[in-house]
Amino acid sequence: MWPEDNKYKQMAYTINKTDGTAITTITDGTVDNTTSVQLFGKSFSGFGEGLNENLVKLLENSASTSAPSAPLKGELWFDTSTAQLKVYDGTSFKPSAGAKSQNSAPTTPSAGDLWHDSGNDQLYVHTGSAFQLVGPVFTAGQTLSGWKIETLASAGGNKVVSSMFAGNTRVAILSKEDFTPSVTQTGFAAVKAGFTLNSTLGAVFDGTSTQANQILVSGTSNTSSTVIAGGNFLRSDVADTTTGALTVDTDSGIIIGGSQELTVTVASNNVTIAQTSEDKDMKFTVNDGGTTKTPLQLTGADGGVDITGDLTIVGNLNVSGAYNYTSSNIVEYTDTFLKVNTGGSEADAGLIVETGDTDDARIFYDVSANVWSAGHGQSYSQVIRLADAVVDGNSAKEKVLKTTAAGLVTVTNVSLAAVGSAITSTSSVSVPTTGQVVTFVNRFKQVATTDPSDSDGVDGDFYFVREA
Repeated sequence: MWPEDNKYKQMAYTINKTDGTAITTITDGTVDNTTSVQLFGKSFSGFGEGLNENLVKLLENSASTSAPSAPLKGELWFDTSTAQLKVYDGTSFKPSAGAKSQNSAPTTPSAGDLWHDSGNDQLYVHTGSAFQLVGPVFTAGQTLSGWKIETLASAGGNKVVSSMFAGNTRVAILSKEDFTPSVTQTGFAAVKAGFTLNSTLGAVFDGTSTQANQILVSGTSNTSSTVIAGGNFLRSDVADTTTGALTVDTDSGIIIGGSQELTVTVASNNVTIAQTSEDKDMKFTVNDGGTTKTPLQLTGADGGVDITGDLTIVGNLNVSGAYNYTSSNIVEYTDTFLKVNTGGSEADAGLIVETGDTDDARIFYDVSANVWSAGHGQSYSQVIRLADAVVDGNSAKEKVLKTTAAGLVTVTNVSLAAVGSAITSTSSVSVPTTGQVVTFVNRFKQVATTDPSDSDGVDGDFYFVREA
């Protein structure tokens, strides 16, 4: 063989990747399909068409609805079904960097992929398991809603604030300081340090608050049974009025007065109303025809109770001490009986009339003798009743006498002092003494048969004239 014939000697191609790894070996005159593109051996007659097709595939990144059949790691593929450029990671094709803008979330995403939700105009990022919203927090249909950082001009310089929007309306402004915007901000004539609500919305905080510095009391209309207007709360700094019942649910009760003079407390369900100032009174007053009167007063100096005016007692009046009546008027009772000694034990009881000395006059019921007694100076005797009198003084001696129905009285002897007078008139009913009876008998004169003359006696003498 001639030496120049060596230039036609057949030799196979070894194809290597960028990292030096051999992909395949191509013998002369053949085509290799180990990869997504055709690889030609030496002296392959149809290499021109295949080479051009390879160039087209490279230009369009193998654009197709299906992935290349034999991809290499790092190979690009434009997935026409999702309109995404994907790269082969050695296992599968994953979308390459860049956001996908469409109405629905992309399929088979990878961590870090971005998706622009074209329907809601929101951007999402894939976390490796799901798409997470990046922003904005509101959809295009909801318009501006949520927090927005703004700079508002004021006389004291620009102020950076956080504005809260809902449906493209600023509801509140969060600021670190007080200021007045120099450019009109609807609903915010002034901005306070903290949270300022839009005044044109009637915006309110609705929920539970653990603390508040102030309460607005200008309104009294409740929005519900549980949301009460500030004007319906009782105030401690001014005089106030409540239309409902006031309950103090503590045994410590109520304290009233600049020096806390009046207290109402409870202990063991017993209620104590106290005037705590030393030697001061507790007065109960009424309006009597425009005049203030004090019908009841508890006197602190002596612990007494003073009552002015009539006292009506429906129940019983029990007095354990003495009863003193200083008025000169007569004590009157509407009851027909005055009952004493109701304790149940037998004891003398009655009425004592106090006199100037120590021996008072008394009328009382003597329970030992079962009679009424009366007297003075500790000397008392029975008070005689009609039932105690007798008509027969002989059989019931030392008894009080009374007449019979016929007007008769029986006694053993009668001793009369000088009562009545000499019997000189037929109309006299006086009882004569024995002496007067003797005098009367002595007036009976001698018996004669003729009438006496003026000189025979004195006036009042009796003469008997017998027949001759």
